Amino acid sequence: MTSLHALLAQMTLDEKIGQLVQLSGEFFLDEPQLTVGPKAKLGIAQAVVDNVGSVLNVSGAVKTREIQRKHLQNSRLKIPLLFMADVIYGYRTIFPIPLALGCSWSPALIRQCCVVAAREAASAGSHVTFAPMADLVRDARWGRCMESTGEDVFLNTQYVRASVEGFQQDMPTQHGLAACVKHFAGYGAPIGGRDYNTVELSHQSLFEDYFPPFQAAIDAGCEMVMTSFNTVDGVPATANPWLLKTLLRERWGFQGITIADYAAVKELIAHGVAADEQDACAIAFNAGLDIDMKTACYANGLKPLLAAGKISERALDDAVLRVLRLKQKLGLFDDPYRGVTPEGEQRCCYHPEHLRLARETAGKSLVVLKNDRQTLPFNPATTRVALIGPYADNPDIFGLWAVYGEKSRCTTLKTALQETIPDGNLCVTPGCDLLLDYGFLGEFGATHQVEQTRCLTDNERAQELERALDYARQADVVLLAMGEHMMQSGEAASRTDLHLPRHQVEFIQQIAAVAKKTVLILFNGRPLVLTDVVDHVDAIVEAWFPGIEGSHALVDVLSGKRNPSGRLSMSFPYANGQVPVYYNALNTGRPAHQSDHSPRFLSKYLDCPNAPLFPFGFGLSWHETRLSDLHVTPRLLPGGPVMVSVAAHNTSDVDGLETLQLYLHDCVASIARPALQLKGFTQVMLAAGETQVVHFEITPHDLGFYDAEGDVRLEYGRFRVFVGLNSASLLEGEFYYAES
Repeated sequence: MTSLHALLAQMTLDEKIGQLVQLSGEFFLDEPQLTVGPKAKLGIAQAVVDNVGSVLNVSGAVKTREIQRKHLQNSRLKIPLLFMADVIYGYRTIFPIPLALGCSWSPALIRQCCVVAAREAASAGSHVTFAPMADLVRDARWGRCMESTGEDVFLNTQYVRASVEGFQQDMPTQHGLAACVKHFAGYGAPIGGRDYNTVELSHQSLFEDYFPPFQAAIDAGCEMVMTSFNTVDGVPATANPWLLKTLLRERWGFQGITIADYAAVKELIAHGVAADEQDACAIAFNAGLDIDMKTACYANGLKPLLAAGKISERALDDAVLRVLRLKQKLGLFDDPYRGVTPEGEQRCCYHPEHLRLARETAGKSLVVLKNDRQTLPFNPATTRVALIGPYADNPDIFGLWAVYGEKSRCTTLKTALQETIPDGNLCVTPGCDLLLDYGFLGEFGATHQVEQTRCLTDNERAQELERALDYARQADVVLLAMGEHMMQSGEAASRTDLHLPRHQVEFIQQIAAVAKKTVLILFNGRPLVLTDVVDHVDAIVEAWFPGIEGSHALVDVLSGKRNPSGRLSMSFPYANGQVPVYYNALNTGRPAHQSDHSPRFLSKYLDCPNAPLFPFGFGLSWHETRLSDLHVTPRLLPGGPVMVSVAAHNTSDVDGLETLQLYLHDCVASIARPALQLKGFTQVMLAAGETQVVHFEITPHDLGFYDAEGDVRLEYGRFRVFVGLNSASLLEGEFYYAES
């Protein structure tokens, strides 16, 4: 076991500084690596590269072993590298995007997915994952909502805790990863939904909605925290001492590593809080930032700043010790390769059990939004099916941040249906283009994709439409596989229009006009505005970007092999102009349905309802559940719980998993409270025709709320309690929290 303080005492200043610098793989390999942002070299001397502490987004046992071997040859003290990577929702076995995972309402399932992702990535030489993303998101215009688990702090907190535990479960045995929770903090609330934009949040909102998932990550033992690109109170998070020292270190007791997001230290200049790179270095380091990701600021700035007395040697040593401590926890001083071999990587990745879990997870994450006329499920043995749309035979269903996914291993919807539907009963055609213009791909550096992606000619488009209409007329059920391009959601993919492309909408309407029954299957990374298609189709299945086994999971649901149980973790807006729209908003002084003002002078739109098209918590199944007999203990005393019970009746002849949701409203408080707040949920398996009495327990802890100083207030008074199957369909009771 290496004595870290003894090692630190032997290190030169250059060696210490190197531990706080992270560079991408292009500095260590001759071949180009996948990097994000600036491509030019940073003006860093080779001596810095030789001393660097960590590497960004290099994967594969062969590559990581070779880089580590060469690095150790040049390292005077044989200090190994840390390999950090974006393993967000899978390494090779790609699970559904996090927003889809949130719709499973199953922290335990998410934990299992993170265990698998960590094992595969660790087998390929990774040590740290830049996950989970703990950002609360209420604005579907923001592309990175695909990386969030949704709009609710209660759910997000549970999911983040489960993710950290899953990623780090096998870390001591060299089969897990250190988790790096991101982005601290407020990143999910950019003004206008525009990525990297300014954030304006009150401290009360930060403590109430945005901080709890991060605190849960810290409490779960998360090893690293990544700062966000945005400002908080006008100070960029990357250089915000209140966030990084006062809150994170002093208040929450975080002992791990802080790291900037990509190039964020240098971006302090563009923010207008630093004059140059050395100034940015001083501000970020003195604010409490340990590692500078992919800029030259720390590499070239820390030494002269130390000589000038503008940073302290003690602070430098503390930061270096935190990096060394993580390397020791990972066992890198004992085995710099952590047992990684190409053979081990091959055995681990795509393991049959991993693929089984991916199929199960995708099945539990998709959400049925509409199912009229008993359109679904259909009998695959006797139903004539037309599969039409740009996603009919398209393997690009991973989403943007499946960095190491191999689409060649992904089964398409066409192939999955062919495995189930007899020959002659399935007709397949793309029908229309996914997009009419792919030029935006060039902005992502994907110019080769622009060159390889060709839109249909006018003649081909007419032929495809005629073929699709012909297939639709002959079929018993038409499956329309439509949606976003996978690069329309994710980082830097903000949008102002959340509708499907106009040509897709028109195509859907044309097909639905001649089809007997129509099912719209959506592949996308954010909630969409569906008001222009919802009335034209019989059923809608929100598949999201479902991952490597997503097509098989979809067929399981469509054919009735699986009863869907997904419930939305983010509201679907009725119109673009509603956004952001979320269930747990504050009441105004003139609420639309609870005011004695005349109808004109209420908080409402003239051209759109206030409510979303599909609310938080909503989803359909092949069974039907009816709730009744809500009973609530009338009074809660300090130290004692309120007991809530409700009868759940499965009124159908199909077994099904149901998610019962409990919400509270504090009727009178010193700080205005949301109209609804999720405070509990449970999933119960209901046999056909079965009735179960489901119990919830409410404790004083559930009634507290944060003030602007981050202190919890717990006030006596009347509370309304709601239990339902979604946030818009609820049974209601009440209780009092009293002294005696």
